[in-house]
Order: sequence, then C-alpha cells, then structure tokens
Amino acid sequence: MTRLVRGADGRMWTVRSQIEWRNPSADADFEHDVSGGHGPGVLMLALVVVMGVILVAWTPQEVVVPAWLIFALVLVFLFFPARWAVRRPWLVAAEAKKTDELPPERWVGSVRGFLTVRNEVSNVARKIEMYSLPDLDGPLQPVD
Repeated sequence: MTRLVRGADGRMWTVRSQIEWRNPSADADFEHDVSGGHGPGVLMLALVVVMGVILVAWTPQEVVVPAWLIFALVLVFLFFPARWAVRRPWLVAAEAKKTDELPPERWVGSVRGFLTVRNEVSNVARKIEMYSLPDLDGPLQPVD
C-alpha cells in the first residue's frame, strides 16, 4: 500500500506499507528468536498427519463419519496457518523529500495484522495532514 499525503507545511509525504515474511529481530523478543527454526513446526505437522492416517486406516468399515465432522476438522487444522498469514508484521514507512527550507525525513515502524496496518496508515496520513509529522506516540519513529 502506498499513499501520497500533503502535510500542513506543504511537503509531500509518501506513506508505504509492505508485508514482512520474516520476523524482524528485536531486543524485546529475544527469547522467542532463539527457537530451533521451522523444525519443531514441521515435526508436529508430520506427527499430526501420521496420526490422522493411522486413525483412518484403523477405522472399521461399519463406522459412518458425517461430512460436518470432516469439515470441522479441516477448519481446525487450517486455523493456525490462516492466523499466521493474517498476523504477519508489516513495515510502515513515511518519507518526505527535501525542500528548500526543510531536510528530508524518514519515519519507520512495524505493525502486526492486515486490518491494523490499514488503520495505522490512515492514522499516520491524518497526523501528517494535520501536524506535518507522524505521531511520536505511534509505532513510527524517526530514522536518521
């Protein structure tokens, strides 16, 4: 998403957001970054698939499985991958070009979730239109 915004001081700002497929490393999340990578998730998925195959193979022929139960199990298994995709972190950046009186500015921050990032981009654009700068209390911080 890219949006052009005119600040109260007349400068044109570009407000961009893009999805980040890798989690950015942060000091606050250090203990979560030391995990073993994707291995534990792949192992758990393989175990669930193997257990499901064993369950289906050992089910007697007389047992009738309703379609709604299969549908509910598929929804349960798809919940976490869908949540993972929707809750990815987004990089939000607001940039202003250099003018005669003012130096160039760049503000960068990270926001989680698609709906949250849309709301945050709208808030940043509104703050730039009103005050010529993004909100200092928001997720964006100035970058040198």
